[in-house]
Amino acid sequence: MILYYHPLSSYCWKVLIALYENGIPFERRMLEEPETAAEWAQLWPIARFPLLHDRARNATVGEASIIIEYLALHEPGTFRPIPADPDAALEVRLIDRLFDNYVMTPMQTMVADRLRPHDARDPHGVSAARDMLARAYALLDARLAGRRWAAGDSLTLADCAAAPALFYADKIMPLRADYRVLGAYLDRIEARPSFARVLTEKAPWWHMFPFAEDGTPGR
Repeated sequence: MILYYHPLSSYCWKVLIALYENGIPFERRMLEEPETAAEWAQLWPIARFPLLHDRARNATVGEASIIIEYLALHEPGTFRPIPADPDAALEVRLIDRLFDNYVMTPMQTMVADRLRPHDARDPHGVSAARDMLARAYALLDARLAGRRWAAGDSLTLADCAAAPALFYADKIMPLRADYRVLGAYLDRIEARPSFARVLTEKAPWWHMFPFAEDGTPGR
């Protein structure tokens, strides 16, 4: 299997967690090389990553959540991203969507704005993103109360979404002081070997992230 990715991409982290949880062998290809970028664009004209290409099955799979479900179908292991119980599966998929849409998306809005030239920035859009992120923190802090992992007692797809979303969001709008449940969860997921490996691997590129560790602009 080939994973087209970038080591700072939150959605790529989401897939990497699943790959590492099950110890699935794969080849990683970064999109900085022109030949790799051309190959990726030919496989996936929408030109977004992560992208998984399974040479053995001649399958090309886009979208992080779908890639994780694909891996569960064709490379199953001890990590089961979607529970067998239908109600539990719905909760996992709901939490996955909440983190992607209401934590990851506003976080990425703020990061993208920071990377723009000063005269092209959007203070109104950033303000709206901060408001959405605050509401998401409050909702998820209540929803995760009493749970070890994002959707219950077992690691699932929901945690693959939650880990990168919260890690990055916390760098922009620190959450541990006001949202104790989310903060404790973030501590646990950062200590999980699969995600700890992702965080270690990002180090050579971390200087590219445009916010300081305390949430203040880094550029």
